Amino acid sequence: MVRGFEDLVAEAAEVSVAGWDFSWLDGRATEARPSWGYQRLMGERLAGASAALDIQTGGGEVLAGAPKLPPVMVATESWPPNVTKATRLLHPLGAVVVADPDEPPLPFADAAFDLVTSRHPATVRWAEIARVLRPGGTYFAQHVGHESVFELVEYFLGPQPEQTRRARHPDGERAAAEEAGLEITDLRFERLRMEFFDVGAVVYFLRKVIWMVPGFTVEQYRDRLRELHEKIQAEGPFVAHSTRSLFEARKPE
Repeated sequence: MVRGFEDLVAEAAEVSVAGWDFSWLDGRATEARPSWGYQRLMGERLAGASAALDIQTGGGEVLAGAPKLPPVMVATESWPPNVTKATRLLHPLGAVVVADPDEPPLPFADAAFDLVTSRHPATVRWAEIARVLRPGGTYFAQHVGHESVFELVEYFLGPQPEQTRRARHPDGERAAAEEAGLEITDLRFERLRMEFFDVGAVVYFLRKVIWMVPGFTVEQYRDRLRELHEKIQAEGPFVAHSTRSLFEARKPE
């Protein structure tokens, strides 16, 4: 049965978007995954660490999937619903969750960790990462790249200026990391296909990934959403492309 616009939008507007689990989109949207397998590589590095920090852990889902955590494992998160979810998930595994506003400074001493990780940080404070790393320590992360899902962003916001399109470009992030005193040992970039099969999937995605269309509400964009619903019904899935960068950086000894 084909579901109507109002039904799809109402459902997606009410469902919880806490945490960083996208399973609600199963069967409603797809996204290709980077070839490198971040969670597996992160787990390998955590297994060899003595003290690690996971920045902006979300609901803790990615970190909780690591086979072995180091003796000292700390995670930070700023959004209260995610802090609650991450605490519930990570405390039984021996990890401490610290509520942190994602503004410098990080609430840790200099050289506190030999490994800092992060998956899709909203902001990257390179100077703070360098400060809390021990000499010889590693930053390992998967970042959202430049122009990620811009087909969807520009559908709602219109053409974006070049400065916005270049934000999060790996070349700029490499330069910022090096300016903070880190040495890039690995940097990879991929552009990945996404498909949204109904307008409810778009609503859910934009409610969850809040920086895509800042201040997004169904009420504000109802007309545009209705047009998108009709477009999907007539032409098939809305296609966009996410971008991802894999960073590994070392603090010199």
